[in-house]
Amino acid sequence: MGETVGIRHRAAAAGSAGMTWGRRVVAQAAMRGGRLVRSTFDGGYAPQPVAQDAVAIALEGVSAGYGAAHVLEDITGCFEPGSLTAVVGPNGAGKSTLLSVLAGLRQPRSGTIRHHGITPAAIGFLPQVDAIDRHYPISVLEFVALGRWARFGAFRTPSYDLMAEVAAALDAVGMRDAATARIGELSVGQFRRVLFARLIVQGARLLLLDEPFGGMDAKTTVDLLALLQAWHREGRTIIAVLHDLGHVGSAFPSTLLLARRVIAWGDTAASLAPDNLARAGMAEAAPEPRIAPLRLVPS
Repeated sequence: MGETVGIRHRAAAAGSAGMTWGRRVVAQAAMRGGRLVRSTFDGGYAPQPVAQDAVAIALEGVSAGYGAAHVLEDITGCFEPGSLTAVVGPNGAGKSTLLSVLAGLRQPRSGTIRHHGITPAAIGFLPQVDAIDRHYPISVLEFVALGRWARFGAFRTPSYDLMAEVAAALDAVGMRDAATARIGELSVGQFRRVLFARLIVQGARLLLLDEPFGGMDAKTTVDLLALLQAWHREGRTIIAVLHDLGHVGSAFPSTLLLARRVIAWGDTAASLAPDNLARAGMAEAAPEPRIAPLRLVPS
């Protein structure tokens, strides 16, 4: 009888141990599965705060293109830490392609790009408006909150603190009253303000802006140029593709003049000299200073 009871106790203990082992195996498998799901569907999740270091980008012999077409050829130079640089050039010069390469959205065909003091979460990329599907049913508030996507990811709820930051960012660009509107209901100028609000929430140290003022009225342009100036004073590195050479000459200390290759890169006045513009095929595009309308620094 005693022997039978002992056997039962040992069997029960073995069963309990087996169940514990089984649970452990299942838990480990679930953890591995969770990591796989997150890495597959939530690869941008990076909860660490964005580093506040100054950002520099060095390019050496960078070429890029689409299919058989070469769009950028042998780009060599450096965007200095905390610099405010305009990228200008004729249509088809490779300006948008350059930003895509710098953002890591397109791989160069040759050459090297070195990002100093930066992680992917510290890059803020503002594409052209027509590159964003505004028919997606999302509110202005939700769209701006996505600027902090890396901090909460696909499977987490944004914090109340983030909502307060979103409201403050919308205030900063004059769009708080539109917080509940759908992004598809906004004008081009309003939507660009919202894009800038999302950049404020992201807090990126490197800002890549593709035609940020296209289709805007004069007041919106002045307001957002002032925001760029404030970011520049904070030591952020800003690279913006622009067409209006008047804005470039008035607000951007450094300019990259591009025509598939580097025509000039450095001080804006020197880069936009008439001979350089002629070499880029922009002889008729001499800048008209806009110093009077653009009161960017409060007195």
